[in-house]
Amino acid sequence: MPIIEVENLSKIYRTQKRLPGLGGAVQGLFNRQYTEVRAVDGVSFNIEEGELVGFLGPNGAGKTTTLKMLSGILYPTSGTVKVMGFTPSERKNEYRRQFALVMGQKNQLWWDLPAQESLYLNKEIYGVSDEAYKHVMDEMTELLQVKKLLGIMVRELSLGERMKFELIASLLHKPRVLFLDEPTIGLDVVAQKNIREFIKDYNRRTKTTIILTSHYMNDIQALCERVVVINQGKKVFDGMLDAVVEQFSQTKLISVTFKNGGVSREQLTSLGEVMELTKVKAVLKVPRENVKKASNAILTDFDVDDINIEEVPIEEVIERMFKEGVK
Repeated sequence: MPIIEVENLSKIYRTQKRLPGLGGAVQGLFNRQYTEVRAVDGVSFNIEEGELVGFLGPNGAGKTTTLKMLSGILYPTSGTVKVMGFTPSERKNEYRRQFALVMGQKNQLWWDLPAQESLYLNKEIYGVSDEAYKHVMDEMTELLQVKKLLGIMVRELSLGERMKFELIASLLHKPRVLFLDEPTIGLDVVAQKNIREFIKDYNRRTKTTIILTSHYMNDIQALCERVVVINQGKKVFDGMLDAVVEQFSQTKLISVTFKNGGVSREQLTSLGEVMELTKVKAVLKVPRENVKKASNAILTDFDVDDINIEEVPIEEVIERMFKEGVK
């Protein structure tokens, strides 16, 4: 039985439409006009226990709104949601003790307290025992390499350090379900890599169910086999990430290093689109069905030192999906 069940979930915001100027303000007092914004529009999906699923979409697609409904922060306009058998909008304490929501742009730690005091406050809020608290703290601070930072004020931590403590705070009560909304936003490359490795290892060890939203495709590629994609509030894809690449990437990249160089652009254009060309290296974008033929021609016609075939960047694939839609 799925641990998360979402059926025809919708969230509609009703906003007043105002005309400009004083006249418009006066008219609005007596004849108000409203517009409806469908932030989420009939979304359905199921997630099994222990899955780590990427939740993708452009800005304004409805990702964060969906996570807020799954966590009980927002009430759905229509549709049903069940998480661990609970209806999130009822906000029962039994439910709230079994999930966590981490938002990369929101803080749950107190800025004017040392990190360890903020974590202890969370421990008391969730009623975590002293023994369990010590075990989680010892394990998490060691894994995330922040044990020496426990006494520092939260406001004095770097963004990457603060995000590590945000993760620890969310995991103190050992939630069965974890919602991660842009957990690596604004972090440098090293911090992003550390957070990704921690999330992947934590999911593997604890079988915690995780839904991850991110605009960094490296996060999705490194962590998620399955993705749910929404656009303009509607679900447009639910399946394996490889299937997205297969459907929306009609080309592959062939990178070639030549032994002696001296290869001209004209010699390569018949094989594919030349994306990069230096004295000793070339990168070609080639239709999938022509990859074998182009590779053989390169190896036959040129003095090749190395050749590599790879998929186009996932960012390009997802962008194409949003533009073309799923067929």
